[in-house]
Amino acid sequence: MNTHRWMSIQYFSFFMTWGIFLPYWTGWLIHAKGMTVPQASLIMSVGLVARGLSTLFAFPYLSEKYSSKTLLNGAGIGTLIAILFYIPSSSFTSLLIVTLIFHFFYPALMPTLDSAAGVLIQSNQLKHYGKSRQWGSIAFILAGMLLSVFTGSLGDKVILWGFLLGAVVLMCLGFTRAPVILSVKPTVDPMQKGGMLKLFRIKHFSLVLIIVILLQAAHAAYYSYGYLFLQEIHAPKFLIGTIINISVIAEVIFFSIADRKFHTFSVGSLLAIAAVGSTIRWVFVFVFPNVIVFSIAQALHAFSFAMAHYAFMKYQIKNISPTMISKAQGIYSALALSWSTAVFTVFGGYLYEIEPRYAFLGMIVCTIPAMILALLYRKLEINNS
Repeated sequence: MNTHRWMSIQYFSFFMTWGIFLPYWTGWLIHAKGMTVPQASLIMSVGLVARGLSTLFAFPYLSEKYSSKTLLNGAGIGTLIAILFYIPSSSFTSLLIVTLIFHFFYPALMPTLDSAAGVLIQSNQLKHYGKSRQWGSIAFILAGMLLSVFTGSLGDKVILWGFLLGAVVLMCLGFTRAPVILSVKPTVDPMQKGGMLKLFRIKHFSLVLIIVILLQAAHAAYYSYGYLFLQEIHAPKFLIGTIINISVIAEVIFFSIADRKFHTFSVGSLLAIAAVGSTIRWVFVFVFPNVIVFSIAQALHAFSFAMAHYAFMKYQIKNISPTMISKAQGIYSALALSWSTAVFTVFGGYLYEIEPRYAFLGMIVCTIPAMILALLYRKLEINNS
């Protein structure tokens, strides 16, 4: 199979489930399982902590033992088995335990896919990251649109069944033939073992990591409470999925043009633009709590998330060796996409209980420092060029 096509299919199958899990899971816990907002927030936050442990420690360790293809298959099977345990669970304790198990397997798929893409690009088997990654965003949109139709007519209970169906497809597609380089068991130089801390000796890695941690953490309120907030501002239920997907449409557009339009931009410039876009996005949601402005602000996801992610991938491909990519992805997934989001999910939940709009405004405590640091990094890039 064509490498670009294989990578695109893998992104598509994963993000079909991610498009269900990310925007809808908190609402499913509340409406289908009877959890309160604080209980659901705690479950999701604990899940993010478990996700961080999985991607920071288990994923890099297993990446040294098994091929990317084996890891994708193992995580897919584990995800399917774990999701089945949600069906009989109804108490806070049982849902918390299942969430811990689920987050050991499911989130590992994302760094595994991005690591595979990085290896393929560095080995000249994949030309453009954005063109493959955009199919993940397209799948996210499709999942949300389909789910919004079914939740509108059948209720939030279908969220679980939609994810289960997606997990079955994900597992099956994971067994399709992969590029040979991804099926080869890795050979690790003994000097590289235990070398995660060596990443922090790479020029500016720590600074770039801090910036992307702040930028990704700023999405905590949106990921956990965006679905609930749209109900709060009286968005028609049948339109909620469409409104949520505006952000992903913007993401698709960005990834489809990123390699063409932004390849000359420095990492610092990309991060600075992302921080500005993110700040504007959350201020707009706070100042104008209505469906139209929320929908318009969704387009800024192209900057707040997609550009920040693209910038980190660009930094990684340029500065980090193939043997260290899985470790870099593990750190990024744990700190930027998991633990920081977990902390700010709790922070956002506290603010949401006071006033829903405060949860979104609170995210600028991440975006403004990120903007300052990104401008500093951009200056360092200019001075070193």
